[in-house]
This record gives sequence, structure tokens and C-alpha cells, in this order.
Amino acid sequence: MMEMPAHGRDWEDLRAEMVARGGGDAAWRDGRTAVYVFNAGADISRVQHEAYGLYMAENGLGPLAFPSLAKMEKEVIGMGLSLLHGPEGATGAMTSGGTDSITMAIKTARDYARANGKPREGANIVLAQSAHLAFDKAAHLMDIEIRRVPLKEDGSYEADPDAMGEAVDAATIMMVGSAPNFPHGIIDPIAALGDVAAKKNVWLHVDACVGGYFAPFARMNGVPVPPFDFEVPQVHSMSADLHKYGYCAKGASTVLFRSEDLYNYMPFDMAGWSGAPMKTPTLAGTRPGGAISAAWAVMNTLGVDGYREKQGLVCATRERMEEGVKRLGFEVLGNPMLGLMAFRHPDHHAFAIYGEIYRRGWFTSVTKEPPSLHLMLSPKHAEVVDDYLADLEASVKAVAGGTAGEKVEARYS
Repeated sequence: MMEMPAHGRDWEDLRAEMVARGGGDAAWRDGRTAVYVFNAGADISRVQHEAYGLYMAENGLGPLAFPSLAKMEKEVIGMGLSLLHGPEGATGAMTSGGTDSITMAIKTARDYARANGKPREGANIVLAQSAHLAFDKAAHLMDIEIRRVPLKEDGSYEADPDAMGEAVDAATIMMVGSAPNFPHGIIDPIAALGDVAAKKNVWLHVDACVGGYFAPFARMNGVPVPPFDFEVPQVHSMSADLHKYGYCAKGASTVLFRSEDLYNYMPFDMAGWSGAPMKTPTLAGTRPGGAISAAWAVMNTLGVDGYREKQGLVCATRERMEEGVKRLGFEVLGNPMLGLMAFRHPDHHAFAIYGEIYRRGWFTSVTKEPPSLHLMLSPKHAEVVDDYLADLEASVKAVAGGTAGEKVEARYS
């Protein structure tokens, strides 16, 4: 077991060791990783680092002590709501990530349901099979039932509003749509889900953790993105991650609400203990100031024009990937519009192909239902599309020819 050293070490020595340890990590800086990291380039990375460092010691828990952070957070939320058709009076808060945002949205919907006479017994959430597992995690913490509903059977990989409506009962506190879902990169029919939610008088949450800071700019660039946000009247809340396609430093997401009245069911407010009264908007107590300041800085650095350029490049890269994998005999699942895509081969198991592409130096992902390869593309990937497709072709040939698992040399561009 590691023990704390009796005597401290020189920082330059430690720094060198840290850099060396990172040598075995996924090669995301070279564009060879298509999950976990959103690489918008060295210029945005520099903004992240410097802006985070400027407020690294400050604590978002204390808005009276650090009004600068409170103002930056308010402005970040305002920018998000302006992109997502937030109506007058809409509001929200920054969280540490998508799971945090989803957890707080569920907690808010639960307390709203209780205040409006819904039974506590049997409280449940209705969502599609493709919805993110963060809903299950949060529901487990709050002892809420999750009802997963099969997707449409038409090959669209979309949520089925009618089937989801049939799963709703008097104790349902929330319906969920994804924009897009993570496994397939498909935007659910949010307007149709809104119609069902209105008929059933149920809170509708849109999980736009992936697409919230992508889809608006894709739409500005001419992508036919369907209504998915507060433009749909029944949408009560949204989760949208800044540290994904907002290209902000990690530890930054937003949870947004149609009105202040709804938002007011989220904060924790406690005075009945020996210390000072405390009110916290989200799950965290201490909130890293750097995550707030870096988000504010990146959003202001890029602006609408900068985001349109970045997201346009990602969409173009995805289109090149789609064309390339189809040439190799793959089927692209559904109709992805943003930066996510999943694809499978009719003759060879996706997981076998994944093993080969991984051995060639690519760290990507897979989707289980159906077994397929999965990419989450960033602007950096525009530089490596041809390299990836060449290694993908070699991987398919290795699986088809029975040479999978034999030694290969990883190709680096």
C-alpha cells in the first residue's frame, strides 16, 4: 500500500513523473480517442487552463464571498437558456456534470410531484431503453422505479411516445426524452413526447447533456434539427453539459427549468443545526470556482460564430465518417445529426472489430443494443478521419480473414 512520503519531493521531479505516467493513457491529443474527451484545439485548451486557474481557490458555495462567481454562473445559465428557447422567467444552475444535472432534475420533479398531490408510493420515471443510465443511478438513490420502454420498431432508434404513454400511471413523476441519446446519437421525438406528457399531466425532462450546446448551432448551420428544447411547451427541465460539446473544462454542466417556480423545488435549505443556515442549489456543497470561470471564459471566447464553426466541422467530420464506414460495408444506425454515431457490420461482430481497432491505437466505444461501434467526434477528428478508416478497414479484414489478435503495429499520423 502506498504510504505518504516522510519528506516532500521537488515539484519538477514530480511533474516529470506525472507526465511519464500519462504516456500510457489514451492518445486523445492526437485525435485517436473518440470518447471521454472533447478536443476543440490547443487555443480552447489554453483558455480552459488559464481561466480555471484564475478562480481555482474560490468556492461557488459562497456567493456572498465570491459575487464574481455568482455573476459568471448567472451569465452562463443565461447564455444556455438563450440558446435553448428558455422563456421569460426560466432559470437554472451549474452542476458538476450530466449525472449531477439529471439527479437534481429528478429530485426537483419528485418534490414538485409530492407538492401537487402525487402518491409517494410507486413513484416512477418513464423513459426509453436508450436513455442514459444516470437516470437509473439517481432513481436508485431516491428509491424511485425506472420503467424502460422499447424503442420504435421502425429502425429509427427513437423513443416510442405511444408506448411510453402506456407506461405512465398516477405515480409517474417524470417522462424523459434524449437529444440525442448516447448509444445511437439519435434525437428523440420531443414534440410527440410533449403531447403525451401534456395528456398525462406529467413532467417532461429532456436529457440534452450531449446535444444541448451542439444542436442549436447545428440548426444555425442548416441541419434540420427538430424541436427538442423549451420550444416544446411541455418541457419542464433540461440537462445540458458544458464540458461535452460546450468545450469547457470538466466539472461543468447545466440543469435548466422552465420557470423559477419549478426551480424552487431543487435547492436544499437547512437551518436546523448548530451551524449557520445553509442553502445549496445542487447536490454539491463546495463548488469548484474554476469550473464556473472556465465555462464562462470558453463560452465568451467562442461566441456564436466560434461554436458554429466548431460544430459545423464536427458535423462535416461525422458525414465523412458515415460515408467511409458505409463504403466498408457498415450500416449506420438511424439518422444521426450531431457528433455521435453508431454503426455495425452485417457479417462480423462489432466487438471483434473493436478489439482490432483498439489494438491499432484507437480508443473509441461500443454500443450493446445492437452490437455496434460507437464514435463521439470532436473538431480534432477532422484531421484523422482517413487514418481511422484505413485502420478500420484493416480491422475488418483481420476479423474476416481469421488473423484477428495477431501482432500489428499501431499507425500514428
